[in-house]
Amino acid sequence: MASEIELKLALAPSGPDTLPRHPSLATLEPQVSQLGNTYYDTPEGALEAARSALRLRRDGQHLLQTVKTRGHGGGGLSSRGEWEWPISGPGLDIAGLAEIPPMAALGEATLARLEPRFSTDFTRRTWRLTSARADIEVALDCGEIRAGDARVTIRELELELKDGEPSALQALARDLAAGVALRPSDTSKAARGGALLLGRWTLPEGGSPAAWFHRATVALDALADSHDPAWRHQAREAFQQLACLSDDTAKSARWLADALESPDWFDAAFGGHALALARRLSGDAQLG
Repeated sequence: MASEIELKLALAPSGPDTLPRHPSLATLEPQVSQLGNTYYDTPEGALEAARSALRLRRDGQHLLQTVKTRGHGGGGLSSRGEWEWPISGPGLDIAGLAEIPPMAALGEATLARLEPRFSTDFTRRTWRLTSARADIEVALDCGEIRAGDARVTIRELELELKDGEPSALQALARDLAAGVALRPSDTSKAARGGALLLGRWTLPEGGSPAAWFHRATVALDALADSHDPAWRHQAREAFQQLACLSDDTAKSARWLADALESPDWFDAAFGGHALALARRLSGDAQLG
């Protein structure tokens, strides 16, 4: 098992064009790949209930099977267990799944009922940034999630730590946010696909400062996919709750809540404030 540490960021519509021109990336040639992914679960959603995800990914001629477990973190930064191995296909390697503890715990009967549930297809542009402080993979994904006839857009940036301190991810995100409209995102493609399939989103509970920030972040993820302004209201309320809990975070939380009064809230300034608040909170929420 590998431990994946990454910072997930959602991009505004202008982001995919402005990001490659950022000084940190402009002189580097990205690696470009077309990735097709099918996610599996039982009809009643046993993997989703366990906050695990199972996918088959086709990258050129290669087929990879991946299992990811529940993530911990918040403000876009997460750490989760990951198992990945090549398979011959075309279907799942059930025998290989049964050797992984979180899958084995579900039992043979559950594994036998796994079926395709939704898919994600996107273009990935990848840059590698290496310094004395850290080795970071920067991946820009643009495409869509499909569940039946329903579709939502993928416009996502993942900063994955290959070596070094996790704080280097936040430092890079802060640098990128100076010229690119982006924000923390706590919802994986698998969780977004599940919400699209079921036609509903569920917000995590608030409580601690980190939990309120996580709730606000997920509400903004729901807003991006559903375009329902009620989720913007939910995010604003979560930031207002956060402003009441801690003097250290009150100013930034109030700024973010006020910004959400406008339908044109998503700009570089919003992302900068959200990332600064995420760094101060450093939560341990359970992520999708």
